[in-house]
Amino acid sequence: MVVGLGNPGRKYERSRHNVGFMVLDRLAERWGITRTREKYRAVIGEGRTAPGGPRVILLKPLTYMNESGKSAGPAAGSSRIPLDRIVVVHDEIDLAFGDVRTRLGGGLAGHNGLKSLKTGFGSREFWRVRVGVDRPDSTDPDRVAAFVLGPFTESGEEVRDLIESAVDATEKLVEQLNAVEGGEEETKS
Repeated sequence: MVVGLGNPGRKYERSRHNVGFMVLDRLAERWGITRTREKYRAVIGEGRTAPGGPRVILLKPLTYMNESGKSAGPAAGSSRIPLDRIVVVHDEIDLAFGDVRTRLGGGLAGHNGLKSLKTGFGSREFWRVRVGVDRPDSTDPDRVAAFVLGPFTESGEEVRDLIESAVDATEKLVEQLNAVEGGEEETKS
């Protein structure tokens, strides 16, 4: 199961915080997953990464970011997906714009979506695709929130390149998880 983190609604559609949704939309295109349904307070698409490839569930919670575990937790439990087979794609302000890294487990770094998923899954030992969106020149929580909830200031081409890098990293991780149990602690794309 690949979970993309974001916030529902047009207001947040092109924000840094919604990079997880953008990556899932692009994965659905790449993998030809066109049919979706609403269940578990989420939009869910199911299919294969390629003919004969691994089966995947793409899940975009319809809750706000800080409640995404209330959607993803029940979906994973009902589908009996082991925690080490869950990949979460999310924005990461502690990485420079364009830096994409995969990692199993780790800290939550104040990310409310990750905190909610830890509660929903009962553990923080799930795979992550950390998509670097940069950080504002402030530690003021209100300025940080405005930064991640605001639109990208980078060019459309730079944002498309970021999304493609994250899609490539997610696809590679899904292939690795399908081929072998476990994997590397953290990789840089």
